[in-house]
Amino acid sequence: MLAVLCQPETGRPDGPIRFSFQPLPVRLENSETAVKHYPATMAGGVAVFDYNGDGRPDLFFTNGADIASLRKDAPKYWNRLLRNDGGGRFTDVTEQAGLKGTGYDIGVAAGDYDNDGFPDLFVAGVGRNTLYHNNGDGTFTDVTARAGLDRADPAYGRLWSVGAAWVDVNNDGLLDLFVVNYLRWDPAHEPVCKAGAVTDYCSPTAYQGLPNQLFLNRGDGTFADISAESGIRQWVGKGMAVAVADYDLDGLPDLFVTNDRYFNFLFHNRGGNRFSEEAFPAGVAANEDGQMISGMGANFADLDNDGYPDLEFPALNNETFPVFFNDRHGHFVDRTTTSGMRALTRPMAGFGAIAADFDNDGWKDIFVARGHALSVRQAMVAVDQPNTVFRNPGPSGQWVALTEAAGFAAAPPARHRGCAFGDFDGDGRLDLVVTALDAPAELWLNRSAPEHHWLDIRLEGAKSNRDGIGARVKVVTASGAQFAEKTTAVGYASSSSVPLHFGLGNDGVAALVEIRWPSGRIQRLENLAADRTISAHEPP
Repeated sequence: MLAVLCQPETGRPDGPIRFSFQPLPVRLENSETAVKHYPATMAGGVAVFDYNGDGRPDLFFTNGADIASLRKDAPKYWNRLLRNDGGGRFTDVTEQAGLKGTGYDIGVAAGDYDNDGFPDLFVAGVGRNTLYHNNGDGTFTDVTARAGLDRADPAYGRLWSVGAAWVDVNNDGLLDLFVVNYLRWDPAHEPVCKAGAVTDYCSPTAYQGLPNQLFLNRGDGTFADISAESGIRQWVGKGMAVAVADYDLDGLPDLFVTNDRYFNFLFHNRGGNRFSEEAFPAGVAANEDGQMISGMGANFADLDNDGYPDLEFPALNNETFPVFFNDRHGHFVDRTTTSGMRALTRPMAGFGAIAADFDNDGWKDIFVARGHALSVRQAMVAVDQPNTVFRNPGPSGQWVALTEAAGFAAAPPARHRGCAFGDFDGDGRLDLVVTALDAPAELWLNRSAPEHHWLDIRLEGAKSNRDGIGARVKVVTASGAQFAEKTTAVGYASSSSVPLHFGLGNDGVAALVEIRWPSGRIQRLENLAADRTISAHEPP
């Protein structure tokens, strides 16, 4: 077993948000070759979840495989599970957990689909997805076939999936599964694309797209494919990520899918397990120039504290990182330019993204795991890039990009991919884990000034799903209100199954915490002291 120690850091940070770097003993092996096989540029999901119930967030990394055989024929290709032992120590427990994997894996989604109190893992990959059931004793069992998730598509065959989200689409207390599918890929007929005399990865426009999938949880360990009857299957795209939130506050979770060089999808939940696609009417199908861009990892989050979830996602150089604000009437307003994000992000490329409050000031910031889809530098396009956090200044609405000031120059630029978050050292500040192609995983410990207060809320559903996914939480302090909706889907190919985190700024007490559970029950907790984690159990 391999352990890694995260070294503590002392002293006041230089900027308002500051991280310290710690490499992890996990390397993303994407099996890159002279022939630019497309999956090699898309690997790299990571999940943060407490698999053994000890209260400490653990880490799971997907990994590639030999690109010719799509098999993990060497230990370097194994997926990895790192157990958080506390005190900044992580131990590799992959073998004993049964999580080495078998194929070329891309993304991961964590969620307790059978409500037994132990989070399970769905791993998305090239031609094969895997559902791992958490046995509660530190081990996992591959139950893909038993669950009915191993079947080939009748029209498209074995699909290339890049990610997924656990979501209770009908609020029956059982987590359903939405799977994001990318491209039709045949390794024997890989198109060749060149930048001058140099061969590099093609644009996704060189490939045909795929429909996404929706699987309904039957409650007996199996799932029914309702992709067609739900209205999901008819929309063929080139999916990169899914973000989940009830954007119109009608009590039903909706789904936003970023597509790569294609128009985005917004699946509005109409009830009865039916969805309508509303991206164009809602104003989120394209960027503010009306162009299809390389949409990567997406997040639904309330960025302006008005109670309605907004949308943001990164893209590639010269495409900007769009920010759409919810107008509270079922539509979104593109404020990429007016908020300063357009000017800041034009020279940037990114895959993973996280919307969370990293300085605990009460406003959600945006972290982006940066890096290009290409492998060879071209004119004016950097392939390897440093990570960046965009600080949310609050009512002024002008984002501030922090790269060197946030400490991200401590690691070399890379082709970063997946990212997830959690409080790994228990200090009330959200930390980050990031993957990069052909490089060690990165742990970024949050060393921002600790003067602000915080409150973490761990949800446990009863009539609702046990994870509380879909619950909407309002926290009120003397400074105002803020909102969050529970989901484990994060950015690109990644998952964070952690308590809901609220920065409280200078307020040491939450006057009210109001939880609207997916079941419809409303729970209110009053006068809660800050700087701790509380558990909220859904009332009977």
